[in-house]
Amino acid sequence: MALDRQAFCIPTRTKLILALLAILCCASAPAIAVFRAAVVKVDITPTDSQYLLGYGPRKSEGVYDKIYHRIVLMDDGVTQFAIVSSDLALVAPSEYDKVAAKLQKELKINPVNFWWTFTHTHSAPEVGPPGLPAVFLGDRYKHDFDKVYTEMVEQKLIEGIAEARKKLAPAKLGTGWGFASANINRRARLADGKITLGMNPDGPVDRRIGLIRLEKEDGSLLTLIANYAMHGTVFAAITEISADGPGIVAEYVEEKLGVPMLYINGAAGNIAPLYSQQEAPSGKRVLPQFKVMLGDKIIKANKDILAMTSDVKLRTSVMTVETPRKAGLGWTDDMLNYTRTTKEGINLVKLPVRFLKINEDIAIWSAPLELFCEVSNEIRDRSPFPVTMYFGYGNGWLGYMLTENEYAQGGYESTVTPYSPKAAQDLTDAVMNYLQGEMKKP
Repeated sequence: MALDRQAFCIPTRTKLILALLAILCCASAPAIAVFRAAVVKVDITPTDSQYLLGYGPRKSEGVYDKIYHRIVLMDDGVTQFAIVSSDLALVAPSEYDKVAAKLQKELKINPVNFWWTFTHTHSAPEVGPPGLPAVFLGDRYKHDFDKVYTEMVEQKLIEGIAEARKKLAPAKLGTGWGFASANINRRARLADGKITLGMNPDGPVDRRIGLIRLEKEDGSLLTLIANYAMHGTVFAAITEISADGPGIVAEYVEEKLGVPMLYINGAAGNIAPLYSQQEAPSGKRVLPQFKVMLGDKIIKANKDILAMTSDVKLRTSVMTVETPRKAGLGWTDDMLNYTRTTKEGINLVKLPVRFLKINEDIAIWSAPLELFCEVSNEIRDRSPFPVTMYFGYGNGWLGYMLTENEYAQGGYESTVTPYSPKAAQDLTDAVMNYLQGEMKKP
């Protein structure tokens, strides 16, 4: 029996339709996202005398060591996330908002994807308006901030992120933990029960180093992000510009490993460096000790990171925690976005808290606070994520936040907080609810 060849022939028109469908299917298939990263280090050391932020007002008379923006840009194909660590004490949230708006306009980066953190050195220039510190320490701010230097810091940050964008290349990410005894609780107890700035070896402390390692595609090191809680107060009120303890540690690790390192401070509200507020001669002797006490511990923790992945997904978000403002406390006009008054006449602080979720096992949260370490320690211990880190001094400064127990003890920090004694519990509850709820969604 002869076969009908026409029965097995596909008409030309049908072939064309099938070919078109195949092309459309290929075009609509999602591209495989490649995780990319880049790092940039930008010098922001001034060439003229500047008012230094930290301690009393004073102008710089020289440079002990240079200060920098260190910038990491990560891109998972959907989200492009920039984190900046600057060798500055702090800036007002209004200054962060100004830079974030410029960045969004010029580089189209959503502010939720831009985190600006500060190492909290007390020997770096002021940048932008004082913000909330002017409410507590009005006598300190009788001078105007240097608009020329501020503009330079802003522009170099934006240019640094633009440069990092050009350098994006395939990368891998891993995390790890280290330990260093380079810090100490600074709320000293006196015999009469009073609290003063000093040393309290029995007080709460956080000595864990949180580490994020970024590798190039070939496995060589691209950069480290090191998270450790420690005030930038090795030096006392010197008149030389310095990145202080965090800066000397970062420079040392960079010298040893050959790549930039971002020092991200943690919940350092009640934590000082082991040697703190040293006058210039003694400070210059003890500062190099932090290379070993902390720098070598970061290098060791880096060697211990074995699990790296190029399959990286980034998810950013922000939450506002509202908590009562300290009774009778004033506010500044440039900070009106960070407060509101209820119908009942209660003044609230509007505290922005940022979150970064990396894959399903890493949660990083950040707030514009000098947070007491007990809060971040508790959240890390209770978090449903295997890796949880707190990045302090994030996107501005909205004061100290003490635990209720420490608030009752008094001391310096209780005089420069805009919050009520219940604020730390409000923050803890809000962050834990977010980590256990919204952040756990796939």
